[in-house]
Amino acid sequence: MLAAGRGLRFGGETPKLLLELGGRPLVSWAVDAARTSGLAPVVVVVSDDRVAAELGAAAQPVDLQLVRNDAPDRGISSSLQAGLRALVPDSAVDAAVVGLADQPLVGAEAYRRVASAHDNGTQLAVATYGGVRGNPVLVGRSHWDEALELVGDAGARVLLRRHGAVEVPCDGTGEPTDVDTPEHLVALENVWRSQTASE
Repeated sequence: MLAAGRGLRFGGETPKLLLELGGRPLVSWAVDAARTSGLAPVVVVVSDDRVAAELGAAAQPVDLQLVRNDAPDRGISSSLQAGLRALVPDSAVDAAVVGLADQPLVGAEAYRRVASAHDNGTQLAVATYGGVRGNPVLVGRSHWDEALELVGDAGARVLLRRHGAVEVPCDGTGEPTDVDTPEHLVALENVWRSQTASE
């Protein structure tokens, strides 16, 4: 889970990921989806001490590993690489399913579906919603060395463009909208309220 972005487009003094949706910080929604997916280990890449403290207070040590990215200004590639480096020593992990912490309503089932694409040896896979590519994204270990060479805001999607990927329909598993501006947060709050009212 990549949670080290600076959120510059959002503005304000509070880290974007600590702003609330439905009374909970955005980052807690995203991380809980990864944790309840059944995939492990769950690695969260952070750069802000306040975000790390929020997760540290809420998490059980056995199911969440916080990794620091001290250079988030280097772009999303730096966060992806921090997460992968944390996984490299664990030979039992042969693929990573990467999600973004500013997409709080992506559901646990999306993680499970994308991960299942690896069962037949798929090395790159991506969630789709209404036929449009979104998150999470699966990156098999055979592509990690290449990912570790990326620079700037070149994330896993660069690998998908270079090599192609299996598209995994995730309609009905959650809402893939990301929160980049206050307007996005208001819109997503409305989506959440609508979903809650219909349950």
